[in-house]
Amino acid sequence: MLIIPAIDLKDGHCVRLKQGIMEGATVFSKNPAEMAQHWLDQGARRLHLVDLNGAFAGKPENEAVIRAIVDTVGGSIPIQLGGGIRDMATIERYLENGINYVIIGTAAVKAPGFLQQASKHFPGNIIVGLDAKEGKVAIDGWAKVTDHDVVELAKQFEDYGIEAIIYTDIGRDGMLSGINTEATVTLANALKIPVIASGGITNLDDIHTLCKIESEGISGAITGRAIYEGSLDFKKAQELADQLTTTI
Repeated sequence: MLIIPAIDLKDGHCVRLKQGIMEGATVFSKNPAEMAQHWLDQGARRLHLVDLNGAFAGKPENEAVIRAIVDTVGGSIPIQLGGGIRDMATIERYLENGINYVIIGTAAVKAPGFLQQASKHFPGNIIVGLDAKEGKVAIDGWAKVTDHDVVELAKQFEDYGIEAIIYTDIGRDGMLSGINTEATVTLANALKIPVIASGGITNLDDIHTLCKIESEGISGAITGRAIYEGSLDFKKAQELADQLTTTI
């Protein structure tokens, strides 16, 4: 079970949101590259980056700081990136510049043909981010909840050849209220590709819970606010996950 630190980027800073509300952003670092190095030093084996400005603008907005992060830790651990990725040229540029996995969210829902094309041209590099509230997919930086059922849409995208699904319960993201394990397992059971859980991790109890469902198809979990505010010690979390993976 990979525990994956999140570095959410807003105006060049490392921030965290509550339920995707930009106005409520808390700045945790003005040097995201330094923060990336910190998580690497703490034992991270993958990083999760989100261009929040890009997610709302529909185009990349934090490329300079993303390049700085890649220059700092790229090559040491894989980096996955989402936010504002809506065309093939952006995917190609990011992959050429050292990003390992590109996360497509809103564009996958609005333009599934684009996702299909991206999966074909960049096999092994495309992850879909599905953000849901009460089983329905949200888009446009969570500003709009659609009528799409998250499980049915994920199965459709799996057929395109994507690498994995990142599933976020937006009602829990940034709220430190625990993982929605039932919804996450339901999704994972419907798919053959891995699911990465996101939203709500609070403490080591949540790591215990996640490791118990790893065999259902949960390959990792993204954590943000908990490791920045201190309710979860990242190093201990990954060490616990490694231990439980061998014993459960």
